[in-house]
Amino acid sequence: MSRILVTGAAGFIGFHLVQRLVRCGHQVTGFDNLNDYYDVALKESRLAILDGLDGFVLERGALEDRSRVERLFQEGQFEYVINLAAQAGVRYSLQNPYAYVDSNISGFLNILEGCRHAHIKHLVYASSSSVYGANASVPFSEHHSVDHPVSLYAATKKSNELMAHTYAHLFGLPTTGLRFFTVYGPWGRPDMAYFSFTKAILEGRPIDVFNHGRMQRDFTYIDDIIEGVVRVMDHIPRPDLSWNAESPELPTSSAPYRVYNIGNHQPVELIRFIEVLEECLGKKAEKNLLPLQPGEVLVTYADVSDLATAVGFRPDTSIEDGIARFVDWYRQYYG
Repeated sequence: MSRILVTGAAGFIGFHLVQRLVRCGHQVTGFDNLNDYYDVALKESRLAILDGLDGFVLERGALEDRSRVERLFQEGQFEYVINLAAQAGVRYSLQNPYAYVDSNISGFLNILEGCRHAHIKHLVYASSSSVYGANASVPFSEHHSVDHPVSLYAATKKSNELMAHTYAHLFGLPTTGLRFFTVYGPWGRPDMAYFSFTKAILEGRPIDVFNHGRMQRDFTYIDDIIEGVVRVMDHIPRPDLSWNAESPELPTSSAPYRVYNIGNHQPVELIRFIEVLEECLGKKAEKNLLPLQPGEVLVTYADVSDLATAVGFRPDTSIEDGIARFVDWYRQYYG
């Protein structure tokens, strides 16, 4: 049994992760500010389920509140930290860039400082497939350069990886970054396309389909993501003794630092995803076909071979099964 801090516990991935960790016998502290980026009532509904679990407590606060995070670490006596809290969303970063700097940069620094002084065994943190930016070489590999972000959100996630490496190098803090690829499933985020599509189709409203639905996304079901996160938590990175400073490998280091892709390794065209959603809903969508939006990328496609080698990661949920489970949940939750 370990004492674990999960930030963003009221969020989509955090909610599912907390349940898994508690079932495994761990003592879990959740940390969340329940911001209004999307429906707070949905976050409260998730917490209502978590609050009934033995082994879970929730602390409310924001990552960027330095004194609050310091107190959290002083009182928590954590052994592991899984940082999922962040200001999410690519398009919203065009409207409110300061929210991303506050939460994803200043907030992440507070987490790093807390982990450093508390001598945390392992910090696992959420990065994103968006860091690949303008890179057009697929599948995306951790060994590719990620120096050309096309959104501020992506830039903050790349910054997190750089900051984590600095703390791993200077203070020996073991850190692992996970580049999530389009996570979906029950209790998901309403700002994600599949969620808003479902709502619009059931209400008989048209849906906006960008790039005429020809974008490809590596849709990854939530249960596969959680399995990967739990396995990574127990896989504490060590310095790579074969790392060569004259020809440096990007995802490893002479410090206890690692970065992994975590995705389904099976990209699907958005238009196909919509077709499966229509089949599960039993209703056709009225599509408003639009051009590609600023900050969006054409393809996300994860090479997960490094994660498979390290922890045996094997995602196995098809979009047909995953979307069906989401639709079942949606109908039940929203009546």
